[in-house]
Amino acid sequence: MDTDELDAKVRAYVARGQADRATEKILREYGDELARYLRSQLASDADAQEAFSRMSEQLWKSLAHFDGRCSTRTWCYMLARHSAIYIRTLPRHQREQLVSSFPSIQQAATEMFSASLVEGAHQHEVYTEAKEALDPDDRTLLVLRIDRNLSWSEIAVVLLGEDASEPELTKKSASLRKQFERVKAELAKKLGR
Repeated sequence: MDTDELDAKVRAYVARGQADRATEKILREYGDELARYLRSQLASDADAQEAFSRMSEQLWKSLAHFDGRCSTRTWCYMLARHSAIYIRTLPRHQREQLVSSFPSIQQAATEMFSASLVEGAHQHEVYTEAKEALDPDDRTLLVLRIDRNLSWSEIAVVLLGEDASEPELTKKSASLRKQFERVKAELAKKLGR
């Protein structure tokens, strides 16, 4: 399903007061790639799964306020990034445990994360060491641009948030291109190429 078609279905679900169905639809469409993104950002699969659960819950809670300034895919990456930062910065015992009250969301989140573990294992092994040496922002940029094929403006929204102005997004997009060239050179050096 293409992004515009999914976004239209999500808006229709939300308009009917069915944020749980919209969340489930989004997770089934993008869950695998979001789970792989989170595994690339966090030290363990357990932390990535916790971040995925948190992102899923935040997605459900935020859909009523989602205004469509970006695609749902971009929105999800922004939420995933925030969830990864939350998991990275707080010790496990201080983290809020989110549990969805909608079984369908819990089931979709669990299924999508589990499926991505199998599919992403090889890719994860190949780049893990080199990616781990990068700082989190560089790693995010690399994954979103190379692995997820997000545009520069979509990555700018993920990094700056939904409230960023058009001039801020344009300026960030330009700086991301320069940062990306630096990251590629650094990664090539680490991989010995």
